[in-house]
Amino acid sequence: MQPIQPGVTLTQITRGAPDPAAAWVVEMNIPGGASSPDPDAPPRSIQDQSSAETFAARLTDSGFPAEAQRVEQPQTADVPAGVLGYRVRLGATFPTQAAASAEVARLSAAGFSGRAWYSGWDGDSAARGPWTVNVVTMDPRPFGGTLRGTFGPTLQDREKTTELAALERANVALNGGFFVFDPAAGAEGDPAGAGVYRGRLLSEPVGDRPVLVLHDRGRRSDIVRPSWPGSVRLPAGTRVLDGLNRVPGLIRNCGGTLDDLPTWRPLHDVTCTDDAELVLFTPAFGPTTPSGAGAEAILDRSGRVVTVQESRGTALRAGQRSLQATGDLAAAVAELRPGDRVHARLVLRSGGRPLTGPGTTVINGGPLLMEDGAVHVTQAQDGMHQVANPSFDYGWVLQRNPRTFAGIDAQGRTLFVTVDGRQLGELGLSIAETAAVARSLGMIEAINLDGGGSTAMVIHGSLISHPSDASGERAVGDAIVIR
Repeated sequence: MQPIQPGVTLTQITRGAPDPAAAWVVEMNIPGGASSPDPDAPPRSIQDQSSAETFAARLTDSGFPAEAQRVEQPQTADVPAGVLGYRVRLGATFPTQAAASAEVARLSAAGFSGRAWYSGWDGDSAARGPWTVNVVTMDPRPFGGTLRGTFGPTLQDREKTTELAALERANVALNGGFFVFDPAAGAEGDPAGAGVYRGRLLSEPVGDRPVLVLHDRGRRSDIVRPSWPGSVRLPAGTRVLDGLNRVPGLIRNCGGTLDDLPTWRPLHDVTCTDDAELVLFTPAFGPTTPSGAGAEAILDRSGRVVTVQESRGTALRAGQRSLQATGDLAAAVAELRPGDRVHARLVLRSGGRPLTGPGTTVINGGPLLMEDGAVHVTQAQDGMHQVANPSFDYGWVLQRNPRTFAGIDAQGRTLFVTVDGRQLGELGLSIAETAAVARSLGMIEAINLDGGGSTAMVIHGSLISHPSDASGERAVGDAIVIR
């Protein structure tokens, strides 16, 4: 343990030791199976028992003895325990990654696809360590600093957590919520969920997925499920506002309006679409708003129309906002005239309480890990249970990955935690294990934040975690900082 500043303490916990029984294996991609869209995870497949056993027999007949293995889904608050599906692995184990990779190359030459995998990273592995757990505890009573979220110069850019820490001159920084990772899914760096920074709502929520609510002075941290009745009042009438500071038509993690495809419910690491949307932009988005077909009205500070464009894409001046429209909604914006008033309803709420205002930060996350002092993992409600794609559940929920999470204990302290993973000396955690660690640390409310290659913690400018990406520390969408 070491003090960072008044009211802020870093605790570093190391647990466990390497298990000699954990070995490298080769896991196969079953033809016809759906691969996980998670950019953190290599393709993997879970199939029904018959398909997996048929493929294992085919591999065996080709000189690669293999077996179908059952994968169990543990019970969560909204997903029953049961068989998720069956994976296919070669029967042999390998002492090193290089040896397993050599076998993968042999398989590839024979027309098969697989990957080298360390069995200690399996969520049901008997391996118990090693783990490194970094815990920052913030006690609001002696705390005299500032606690907030930050996203850097613009929403559509990504920066490393170390860079965001330097920009804020922070004593502590850790990566925050989920964000757009692939340009095909929207603007890189854009929060894929609710975002309130310095009291300003800059990104809409993903359905009612939970969020972490923080305040500058560190008091009254909370985890809630927000609502956002976004709307715009135009001369032609009131319309639903689909989004805030995001590329129209692309809804990362879904959870938008009823006309979105394939669903309006949260669906993690999936990009839903909508060919007719109204999206509001502020200068925080970036140098220019997204370009493309549709219409765009530029608004002044009071919400009056300054000018209207017959296509999308412009640079906003300080104090300006713009309303973009696509598809059959474009006409409602194109018919606006200078001087018309556009009123946008942008308040994010929890019950009747606004989650905006001076000193407030909201960071998106999910699933919920703990509620009212008990483990309460809302895997399905928050879009981390994908019935049509069990490979996602397998890789994202069940297997061990680097994790970042946060919570509040019974004393009103806020805890921020990172756990390294996907390395031989750092196993990572399944979601069930993440909830168990949150409970063991004394949290009574807890939420999972972005993890995988994004997991990072910075203390006094130095990265103390060990990123899992081969390229090193990842640039992220936002961060939580203490100074």
